[in-house]
Amino acid sequence: MRPLIIALALSLLSGCAQNPVSGQSDFVMMSEEQEIAIGRQYNEQVIKKQYQVYESKALQDYVDRVGQKLARQSHRPNLQYHFTVLDTPEINAFALPGGYVYITRGILAYLNSEAQLAAVVGHEIGHVTARHGVRQQSVAQAANIGLTIASIFVPEIGTNLGQNLTNILGGALLSGYGREQELEADRLGAQYLARADYDPQAIISVLRVLKNQELEDEKLAKQEGREPRRYSGLFATHPDNDTRLKQVVGEADKLAPAAPFEGRSEFLAATDGLVFNDNSEQGVVRNNRFYHDELGIALQFPETWQVHNLPNALIAISPQGEARLQMQMDPKPSGSPVEYARRLAGYGAQVRSLEVNGLSAALIDLPDSIGGVVYLDRKAFILQGQGKDRKGLAAHRDEIIDTVRSFHALTAEERKRIKPLSIRIINARQGDTYARLAQGSPLGKSAESYLRLINAQYPDGEPRAGQRIKIVE
Repeated sequence: MRPLIIALALSLLSGCAQNPVSGQSDFVMMSEEQEIAIGRQYNEQVIKKQYQVYESKALQDYVDRVGQKLARQSHRPNLQYHFTVLDTPEINAFALPGGYVYITRGILAYLNSEAQLAAVVGHEIGHVTARHGVRQQSVAQAANIGLTIASIFVPEIGTNLGQNLTNILGGALLSGYGREQELEADRLGAQYLARADYDPQAIISVLRVLKNQELEDEKLAKQEGREPRRYSGLFATHPDNDTRLKQVVGEADKLAPAAPFEGRSEFLAATDGLVFNDNSEQGVVRNNRFYHDELGIALQFPETWQVHNLPNALIAISPQGEARLQMQMDPKPSGSPVEYARRLAGYGAQVRSLEVNGLSAALIDLPDSIGGVVYLDRKAFILQGQGKDRKGLAAHRDEIIDTVRSFHALTAEERKRIKPLSIRIINARQGDTYARLAQGSPLGKSAESYLRLINAQYPDGEPRAGQRIKIVE
């Protein structure tokens, strides 16, 4: 009886609307006007609280032109679409209900043609036209309302057990698009590409680009002791030999023009000067020196270490990964550097006071950790070095201490060097190799791999004489 009551409660809440793509009835609990309003509301959060809009009107206009061209070929051509480039190195693209589509400058750096850009954007338009976000939200909303009604008849549902089960259900519903919805977005995106005179097979080429980036980032992630940065949206559920993906994309081949538009020159021109990796607001790393304009700090890491400027920490890894050094900031420390360091390190630590380039500081020495605390402008900068074992830490002890001692207030001359890395388009010359182009690159030891990745010639491709390629300066 109880399952019947719950089913009845849910059925009373159900709503149906015609799906714009299939023409069949969909379970949805909002009108198109409500969908647009929700998209508009969350768009404010995306561009004002979560991310910043990339400051290049020319690039924004270019992406918008490509997006609008595809949107006119979609199943919802009368919807008002908004295409925005976000200022983040994340490799991502996503869409909100109501026609709000976002693409990061991070993923743009790895694309090499307008057709590939269209593949990413077309996939996200597919999510919008099929109302995937609306359908997910409707199911979750119905589950919550249904639980409330059902708990009147079945009190046990209102208990902690019932709530836990509902949370698990809600988490599953809202954890992201499932494989079937991703494949549907691929199929729709391929159709829109073909109708807009692009090759739908550009979807497959983007897949290879993203898979190569993921493979390389897995190596860096092991060195940094973090999870790999995987693109959670487009193609995230597809292996590179996905038969079903090839089938749904191949269905659009019959719609494609005989001579599809690739737009490589147009895309390279639009992305010439694109900021690569971190913007200067997050600090910059040049030849293992770190500079941060807003914080007014600078320090030198060992020349042979790899330095990674992450959103919440600055991390350097020794050549063989035996040791790592991490810097973080406390905006409101209390007490002197020595007092702060003692509280941080705990009982048994050797802490001694010192002056570092005119700044108050303290060195911390523990059996499994070496580091320091430096005060500047009422902020505490904590540098902590650790090793895989005590032997590895001891081998790099002097380098870690030298890094702490290199910490200093930013000079006027150093402020001039603080500008973000950017992509520049050049013509490859006879004899050019990525190894040669990587020499002296600000990308450091990973430069050769990065150059191959952003030019779609990973892992061992080389430029041809006269080929337009990307470098990073």
